[in-house]
Amino acid sequence: MNRDLLEGNWKELKGKVQTKWGDLTNDDLDKIEGSRTELIGKLQQIYGKSREEAEREVDDFEQGR
Repeated sequence: MNRDLLEGNWKELKGKVQTKWGDLTNDDLDKIEGSRTELIGKLQQIYGKSREEAEREVDDFEQGR
């Protein structure tokens, strides 16, 4: 899944994102609005991950792993 698909299918993916990263609130997901950069930043903030680690997790999510 590429960046455009993440943004374009955000409404469909929100549930999967919240399942994978359960500490993200509905308010967080509304603010992210499918932005890969916002999702990475929120993962860093909430989970204390490095940028590289958060990017890797989002990459894996996008690729269905």
